[in-house]
Amino acid sequence: MSAENSPDLTAQLRRIADALERLAPPAPEGAALNAADAFVWQADSAALQPVSRVSRVDMSLLQGVDRLRDILLENTRRFAKGLPANNALLWGARGMGKSSLVKAAHAAVNEENPSSLVLIEIHREDIETLPRLMVQLRDQPRRVVIFCDDLSFDHDDTDYKSLKAVLEGGIEGRPENVLFYATSNRRHLMPRDMVDNERSTAINPSEAVEEKVSLSDRFGLWLGFHNCSQADYLEMIDGYARYHGLKIDTEELHAQAIEWAATRGARSGRVAWQFIQDLAGRLGTPLRD
Repeated sequence: MSAENSPDLTAQLRRIADALERLAPPAPEGAALNAADAFVWQADSAALQPVSRVSRVDMSLLQGVDRLRDILLENTRRFAKGLPANNALLWGARGMGKSSLVKAAHAAVNEENPSSLVLIEIHREDIETLPRLMVQLRDQPRRVVIFCDDLSFDHDDTDYKSLKAVLEGGIEGRPENVLFYATSNRRHLMPRDMVDNERSTAINPSEAVEEKVSLSDRFGLWLGFHNCSQADYLEMIDGYARYHGLKIDTEELHAQAIEWAATRGARSGRVAWQFIQDLAGRLGTPLRD
């Protein structure tokens, strides 16, 4: 008996079709970017969560990275104006303000030209969903910087291949209204021993190494952050102390800051900020927003 002659079978097939349609993921819709100037990508729901207040440091407080600051800020300005600009990889020493500089550049550009630029943070573990995010952003009128903090890949991680395609090599290419900024402690985003292992075991070692390190070539800007000198460290301390109105003698401030860095075994912007928080607490002085 055909389905046309069986009302029960026709109804059953219709119910099955309706159930499959409900189970199928909805077609991707364009992201609503007018709710805020910053968002976090929620990969599970393929949605953008607005961020009303970005945790950031004022650009004037980022000391010891003047040249890097100027390069990234100018690249971001050009992009916000619709001019050609490069993806940027900020790599190097931990705690030297890489992610702070990205957020500060976004804030500075929007202060000059309100709502000209959107910042979207994508978590490292969600990199494989980056193509889905790109689909939502491709036809948007606003210009977007996608930001991934602490980006790196392990030995058995293949997500870097999809990231390579999205940044430059895919058939559609990167949308003109999207730029990608990433921070990493690794210059080539791969563990050094991973590259060395490929060099020693591959049939053609040079080709194996090229495969691993070519991801970083997708970033037109490489901005290297290095451990700061004591003079730079104390300049950071002085800048924070002035900004937050901490009442303490300069000589005593420097002595305490140097002792703090010695106990941490490092000098960096992060160490300077942690010292300032401790000092402000001991002085009973609230910190400015």
